[in-house]
Amino acid sequence: MDINYEIERLLQYGIQKKLLDKMDLIYIRNSILEVLKIDDFKGIEVKIEILENPVEILENILNWAEENNKLLEGTVTYRDLLDAKLMGCLMPRPSEVIKEFYENTEKKGIKCATENYYAMSKASNYIRTERIAKNMHWDSPTEYGELEITVNLSKPEKDPKAIAAAKHMKSSSYPSCVLCKENEGYRGRLNHPARQNHRIIPLSLTGEEWFLQYSPYVYYNEHSIVFSSDHRPMKISEVTFVRLLEFVEKFPHYFIGSNADLPIVGGSILSHDHFQGGNHEFAMAKAPIEKKVKFKKYPNIEGGIVKWPMSVIRLSSENTQDLTKLADDILHTWRNYSDEEVGIFAETKGESHNTITPIARRKNGLFELDIVLRNNRTSERHPLGVFHPHKEVHNIKRENIGLIEVMGLAVLPGRLKEELVILEEVILEDNYIEKIENNKIIEKHLSWAKEIKGKYSDLTVDNIEKILHEEVGLVFSKVLEHAGVYKRDEKGQGAFIKFIKLFC
Repeated sequence: MDINYEIERLLQYGIQKKLLDKMDLIYIRNSILEVLKIDDFKGIEVKIEILENPVEILENILNWAEENNKLLEGTVTYRDLLDAKLMGCLMPRPSEVIKEFYENTEKKGIKCATENYYAMSKASNYIRTERIAKNMHWDSPTEYGELEITVNLSKPEKDPKAIAAAKHMKSSSYPSCVLCKENEGYRGRLNHPARQNHRIIPLSLTGEEWFLQYSPYVYYNEHSIVFSSDHRPMKISEVTFVRLLEFVEKFPHYFIGSNADLPIVGGSILSHDHFQGGNHEFAMAKAPIEKKVKFKKYPNIEGGIVKWPMSVIRLSSENTQDLTKLADDILHTWRNYSDEEVGIFAETKGESHNTITPIARRKNGLFELDIVLRNNRTSERHPLGVFHPHKEVHNIKRENIGLIEVMGLAVLPGRLKEELVILEEVILEDNYIEKIENNKIIEKHLSWAKEIKGKYSDLTVDNIEKILHEEVGLVFSKVLEHAGVYKRDEKGQGAFIKFIKLFC
């Protein structure tokens, strides 16, 4: 392999994707040579090629770097640190990206601006499209609509050598977390991702500085993260609703939502105030209102209980101020609300349990707010959470239910890829029980397999994959039902209506 040739290919890719201008070619080539510690270079003419991403070129360069002792180790962590540094050489300065974003907004509209920014984030390899493509994804029909199922195979496995080496590193608190604005252009380290190829867009929400970026491992179209300039803990309050509604006024083609601000029912990062959004319609957004409600103090707000496995109140109006006030009334009432008959306790032993997962969007010219009631209480029977996936579904999902899953997109563990393939074969055999019991990889699925065998009398090689995928979707709907504070039975829905009547 000729390293000169691969460098020229990378430069041509950058020009093709409009990451760099031809006038900057010599400067950027020299930057790449510096990164790779190459003193001699011979210019080579390369053919014009149309590439979706730079992965093939980067892999060739990284292989060369490993063979020529330019990499300390050839593991994924060290390779990721170097490929981000290489792509960082091609990137425009932050000010240029920001200027182009707002010029596009003014001249072509905000939808065009986000599309171009998203395309740049993929072209720069900040969004790891080739890894994301490894994910398994399918839609599963349920009584709540088509739920989306993703088996997460995109994030690389933990690198044992990098983990061992990181133990000997000097500790650092810069950046404070992976969401902080200081990540933009950061070189990375063994226990923190490199972000030289990362650019963020500043925006104002409630007069404060916030930023827009995309997730490096997107789960849906234009999966974005909107985060505070300040590293401060998440806290849902009245101003949260103001920010969410202000955002969808500025970005009407996006939804935006917040994870709950308590552990167990919250997201993985509670230390930095942030939202998630994007250009995608989830099953929950399509779900109808099954019980309409009138609010005496707010006659211009339409609302009700959404037909959804979790406990969702939907509010809709042209008036964002009234929406904010009613949403805040619901939040403050729920924070202190208990109903022992259905197992809802606002606090136990001095610990508060009630919070919400709020989501905002524009629909038919109106502002729409979905308020999902959450509670993070644990018990002896359910030590991971009373309103959390119960043990009976842990073979499919045992992790916390965050914003994305609340809305109907399951993010399931990568182990299921192998487990489902083995199960597809074993479940068709007469002695499937014995085979599952003696297989440590799939023994956790025995009860589920028995249910499926009892449900279907015509399982075959041709239909087993489809049936298992559909059954995974049904288990996920149970997972969401477990996370719902008001159950879908008569007693639970009666208790839900009792709570809502406090605002009628």
